[in-house]
Amino acid sequence: MLDIKVIRENVEAVKQAIANRNKEVDFKQLLKWDDERKFVIGEIERLRLKRNKVSEEVGKLKREGKAPSHEVLEETNESRDLIQEQEKQLLSLENHIKDFLLGLPNIPDASVPIGKDEKENKVIRYIGEPKKHSFKPKYHWEIGEKLGILDFATASKISGSRFAVLKNEGCALERAIISFFLDTHKERGYKEIMTPYLVNRTSMFGTGQLPKFAEEAFKCANDELYLISTSEISVTNIYRDDILDETNLPQKLVSYSACFRRESGTYGRDTKGLIRNHQFNKVELVKFVKPEISDQELELLVLDAGNVLELLGLPYRVSLLSTGDMGFSSSKTYDLEVWLAGDSVYREISSCSNFKDFQARRMNIKVKYKDKKKELLHTLNGSGVAVGRTFAAILEYYQQEDGSVIIPESLRKYTGFDIIKSK
Repeated sequence: MLDIKVIRENVEAVKQAIANRNKEVDFKQLLKWDDERKFVIGEIERLRLKRNKVSEEVGKLKREGKAPSHEVLEETNESRDLIQEQEKQLLSLENHIKDFLLGLPNIPDASVPIGKDEKENKVIRYIGEPKKHSFKPKYHWEIGEKLGILDFATASKISGSRFAVLKNEGCALERAIISFFLDTHKERGYKEIMTPYLVNRTSMFGTGQLPKFAEEAFKCANDELYLISTSEISVTNIYRDDILDETNLPQKLVSYSACFRRESGTYGRDTKGLIRNHQFNKVELVKFVKPEISDQELELLVLDAGNVLELLGLPYRVSLLSTGDMGFSSSKTYDLEVWLAGDSVYREISSCSNFKDFQARRMNIKVKYKDKKKELLHTLNGSGVAVGRTFAAILEYYQQEDGSVIIPESLRKYTGFDIIKSK
């Protein structure tokens, strides 16, 4: 959530920054509510001062054994009623302001390229050179079904489209990828945490999933609970309403979870295979940092996410997203895009974002410095990385002409085998 003080003092700059995100906003009503709010606060303070003076007079009279006059008692009651009336008006204004602010996306960092969509993203670097197969590579769903490790027909019978059943060595490969990711990130200083898959509305608001992405979420019918679309939601909320000492920062957490997304508005895109399913596994990296180091922590986060792909020998590239392609809560985002040999394309496998104080303001997470000063800290997160997409990339990149798939060396101690062959 944006700071209304920043909007008040830089309204035209904020308006332009949000316009760069393809959203036109008129701030006149917000600023009017803000002015009214300041006026009402002044009125409440004036009435309370008046009430306190009258209360002192009543107290003095009682101590002297005298009864307050009817006029004094009337004035006391009138002040109380006026204060209550003004407090109701203040609450209404603050709710209007909060609802308005909750609908505003984060302000893009100055280093983010201005653009309408993904066409204006900027490729930063390529890591690894994709090898050329001596045969026409197959898609991962073709490979997986022939090897007997992926079954989409059964998944459709059980749940519907955009689900997968893993079988045999496929189950072992999925578990191996998860364990490898967790162990590798812990070696780089992340602490592992497991959090609930169901969260309340407050948690969804905290990270920006609500109200913006209500249609994307799976909500329980009989409870005010939501299935998480990423463990970022539950992990970031562990410090909601907390004050962290600067000596305990940065906090670097890694978490595995299943994730659940409706993928509204994406029908017709990546409908086959593991790329865009309603349920998938992911390892997430979350950071809580002091504001002055969040820029450099984002760069380190990108390196940490990319490290697992490099250890798997999977070529990928890093792209800086334009203002029109960033997520709602992000101030700056890098996408890591892994090479998929079946289509000979780079496809997103991780998004690493700096939210600055956008989420922290929603969740009221602060840092306390040695001089006792307190301020909102910065939050960051990135996939470390998407497990299903890694599974797909491995099948396509390491496929052999006979239909078998070689297991990357770094995974073999987790799988217990080095190749998957047709039965």
